[in-house]
Amino acid sequence: MALDQSYVGRTYPATDPYEVGREKIREFAEAIGDANPAYTDPEAAKALGHPDVIAPPTFVFAITFQAAGLVIQDPQLGLDYSRVVHGDQKFAYTRPVRAGDRLTVTSTIESIKSLAGNDVLMVRGEVHDAAGEHVVTAHTKLVARAAEEA
Repeated sequence: MALDQSYVGRTYPATDPYEVGREKIREFAEAIGDANPAYTDPEAAKALGHPDVIAPPTFVFAITFQAAGLVIQDPQLGLDYSRVVHGDQKFAYTRPVRAGDRLTVTSTIESIKSLAGNDVLMVRGEVHDAAGEHVVTAHTKLVARAAEEA
C-alpha cells in the first residue's frame, strides 16, 4: 500500500530536550574508532575554539532517528516498518554538537516517492539548542520495500 502523499510537509512536535554529555560523546567516539582529542579532551577542544568537547558529526544520528520515530509510528501514514531499510543520511551543520547542549529535534516529512513499488520517505530533522539556535539539519531517507507477491 502506497504511503499517504498528503503527509508531505507534515511537521511533528519537537522532542523533549536531550542533554549531550561528555561521557556519551567519548563512548560514541570510541565506538566509531575516532581518536580526535576534541571529542574527549576539553583542553584540546578549547584550543580549537570550542567551549567544551564536541561530538563526532554522526553523533546526532541517534537523536534525530529517535525523533523520526514519531513519523515512523504514525499509523495514519501507513508505513510498514517491518519492510523499512535505512537508505541514506546527510547532515548540514551550523556548528558542532557540544557537551552540555540540550537539543530538541523537530521532524518534517520532506517527500514521499514511489520507485519500482518501493516507497521512499525523506524526513528532515531540525536540531536546535536550548536557546533556540539551529545546530544541525539531518536528512534521513527511509525505503519501505515493496510487499512480496503471494
